[in-house]
Amino acid sequence: MNPIDRFFTKDPAHFARAYLEHLGRVLAAIDPEEIARFTATLLDARERGATIFFIGNGGSAATASHFANDLGVGTRCLERPFRALGLTDNHAVVTAIGNDFGYHDVFARQLRILGKAGDVLVAISASGNSPNLLEAIEQAKKMGIKSVALTAFDGGRMRQMADEGIHVPTEKGEYGPAEDAHMILDHLVAAYLTRLVAAD
Repeated sequence: MNPIDRFFTKDPAHFARAYLEHLGRVLAAIDPEEIARFTATLLDARERGATIFFIGNGGSAATASHFANDLGVGTRCLERPFRALGLTDNHAVVTAIGNDFGYHDVFARQLRILGKAGDVLVAISASGNSPNLLEAIEQAKKMGIKSVALTAFDGGRMRQMADEGIHVPTEKGEYGPAEDAHMILDHLVAAYLTRLVAAD
């Protein structure tokens, strides 16, 4: 049974309290060293002028867009910017690839066109098993692009395939807290990097 089902009650205040307490436990279980490695990867990409691509499906697509925005624009760094791009955001391109070649190829094909060796790919997925994300990670490996997986549940295949990652330990099917945590990671990392680059 999903943990949220276990503490569900018709009392909204009680449910809110239980949800927030549960989310706090999920967040506390994330390894800070994984976050540190991720920020180091992003900083290294900035130093080299490499592009950081973000991908995801559904709620994770929204997180990918948000992450690219917070990193590329929110850090307010124009002299040496974070060159961040959400491959989720060009709907004409995504639908053209999906229609002409298949949805499994919507990110990998964009990566083939836009990516180069030394870039970074950040794939966001609760299950870690989305075929189009796995395809993109495979493409990244062929091109010499470093892959980072932001996962939940048991991490799925993405956790094994990616070069590094941040894992949010949740039970299978626990999408709400998993996606909450990924969004918090966005704000945490962006808040840190904004302050760090301002001190350069």
